[in-house]
Amino acid sequence: MKLFISADIEGIAGVATIQQLVTSGEYQRFRILMTEEVNAAIRGAFNGGATEVVVADGHGNMSNIIIEDLDTRARLVSGNNRVMAQLEGLDDSFDGIIFVGHHGRESDSNAVISHTLAGVCVKEFNVNGKIVGETELNAMVAGKFQVPSIFISGDDIYVKEVKETLPLVQSVVTKYARNRLAAELIHPDVVQQEIERNVQVAVEDIEHYQPFVLEGPITFEIEFKGPQQAQMTSTLPSVQMLTPTRISFTCDDMVTAYKHMWGCVIIAMASTNGVLGAINN
Repeated sequence: MKLFISADIEGIAGVATIQQLVTSGEYQRFRILMTEEVNAAIRGAFNGGATEVVVADGHGNMSNIIIEDLDTRARLVSGNNRVMAQLEGLDDSFDGIIFVGHHGRESDSNAVISHTLAGVCVKEFNVNGKIVGETELNAMVAGKFQVPSIFISGDDIYVKEVKETLPLVQSVVTKYARNRLAAELIHPDVVQQEIERNVQVAVEDIEHYQPFVLEGPITFEIEFKGPQQAQMTSTLPSVQMLTPTRISFTCDDMVTAYKHMWGCVIIAMASTNGVLGAINN
């Protein structure tokens, strides 16, 4: 049995503020905790019957997990410039996907450090009329590969959000959100034990999970934080401007739409401070 783990850091136990995750702050401490929570998921996966585990580091520059401290049975996808981002390496050879340390969406959410892919520019994602966060979006892409989402971990608001879309997914609450930059924390040792146990349960019951398949065509609407970000995405011929800050595009399938979305987000990120000026100088 082959399993994929997509790991983020905002949802792990102990994290409550952005300052904890910047290199000038306590980042080194929390990447250790991220690695330990991923190891807990790996142990649970193998305890449940997995024979192969691939982990994709999915936070920031996507090279946070400490490889020398990672469970030796797993392989790690690390580094940025990845076409499939948090899902790099996923294909139809996998039997299930596990999300560790993920976070709530920015739109209408009070989850800890809530954002959607790129907090500098994205305010909201809407897929075929449904507001989604990163995990729901990733689950839709996994569904295109016929890979079911079987486990999630993060704060209580995040878990509640995801279960609106994936009601049967196994879950562990790592902390309780008090607002976007405060949380009631659970000891990391307790969280890691719960992750190991619940991942094992999910893997043992993997036949009961179904992939979240979204049939095409797929229409994305992206609400950006600034009009300059939305405007520059219209350099892509498929993009339609709906409002000064909201765009739309339609693709035949979810994987193509996901890649197209990332093209828009990359352009928007570059446009935050004026992409043309950067190019011309």
